[in-house]
Amino acid sequence: MNPRRSRLLIVDDEPDMLRLLRRSVGQDLDCEVVTAGNGHDALTCFEAQPFDLALIDIRMPGMDGLELLEELQARRPGFTVVMMTAFGAIEVAVNAIRKGAYDFITKPFDHDDLVHHLQNALERGRLLSENRELKACVRQAETFHGLVGASPAMQAVFDRLEMLGKSDITVLITGASGTGKNLAARALHDLSSRREGPFVRVSCPTVPENILESELFGYAKGAFTHAVADRRGLFQEADGGTIFLDEIGDISPAIQSKLLQVMEDKEFRPLGRNRSVKVDVRVVAATNSDLKARMAAGEFREDLYYRLCVVEVGMPPLSARPDDIPLLVDHFLARHCLAAGETPKRMPAELLAQLTAHPWPGNVRELENLVRRGVVMSSGEEITPEAIGWQAAACVADLETDDISAIAYREAKEEVLTQFNRRYIRKALEVTGGNVTRAARRSGIERQSFQQIMRKYDIRSDAFRTGAKK
Repeated sequence: MNPRRSRLLIVDDEPDMLRLLRRSVGQDLDCEVVTAGNGHDALTCFEAQPFDLALIDIRMPGMDGLELLEELQARRPGFTVVMMTAFGAIEVAVNAIRKGAYDFITKPFDHDDLVHHLQNALERGRLLSENRELKACVRQAETFHGLVGASPAMQAVFDRLEMLGKSDITVLITGASGTGKNLAARALHDLSSRREGPFVRVSCPTVPENILESELFGYAKGAFTHAVADRRGLFQEADGGTIFLDEIGDISPAIQSKLLQVMEDKEFRPLGRNRSVKVDVRVVAATNSDLKARMAAGEFREDLYYRLCVVEVGMPPLSARPDDIPLLVDHFLARHCLAAGETPKRMPAELLAQLTAHPWPGNVRELENLVRRGVVMSSGEEITPEAIGWQAAACVADLETDDISAIAYREAKEEVLTQFNRRYIRKALEVTGGNVTRAARRSGIERQSFQQIMRKYDIRSDAFRTGAKK
């Protein structure tokens, strides 16, 4: 397939100039030339077909060249534009460069000089297009159904999910909170033959134990006091699709027994009904618990475990893939700037290096919360340490120079992180008066991870309660 000829849009209100340029430039550049006598006609042409370059006169009646330039940049950011201007209007041309024009040429111009300018502009546009395509390919390789990562650990997860998505096999997704288990489950559904069917997520810990059975399996009218009508359970809602049982380790022994029956028989009996209901669902479960340890303690049924864990997908913690942190930061910056209606923001290299060295006990969710906070709290184009509450730099300053020179880099880094973690957790508890739940929520860290850090550094919440001695 032969590549498309380059297409040039020339905009000028002088018909003679348009005819001259159309004939001479089109031949010398071997490109297709389209002309327009005003800005509005130019926009119509621009929307109707793809262009590689525009040559625009600045001074035109109605919509002038600068206004047209702004419209083109708004509709296609980075589009290559060369401006034409009279000799005495250089200042205006410089203003056009600031507004996004690639180059300008003054009238009257030498024909060869004009062709040279346009050739350079076309080459620049071609390189930008190739760069965009390359970046798109790279992003595609780094993202997988919402999961982001170029590290070997994440690429292995992507490969495993893609392979398992083609089957109906039951999958158990394991990993700490915030590692992306929900996204992995959704990927399995979207890759499967059930993708057109429902995807039903059940967050097991958030449903009170006394109503979880009725939520999962439904009930008949009159089955209990407030059952004023029949209700389909979530297993019925997922019929023909996938049911995702999130944090499956938190369900009670009674629910475990009924779940095992459903998985074995593909049917269940709603509360208050005499007849069973058949369902066709794929079960995907997830847990941040050690189910084998819970089995040994008699808290989780062994037979159910082996039903759920036909194949296991382990989600690596963020600390095991620090090279993915810059990718994730860029991903979250783009997402949350767009959601907040903010202009694109960036993370300075020094701060990004500090984030990369952080252990991230709350994993990807903690990082996303930090970036979201930075987008909202940073007034400029650059995310500041103050906006995200980052105090690692202060920790570094507290280390004496002699101490740093006397110990290895790894030990020094660990000391910095230790100081940061202690200060951050203590400050969070101080602000919330020792309320661990509120402190964890304000910090963007899972409560369980927050408590783990407290235990590691022997920090007690009661020391921060009102009237307590710190």
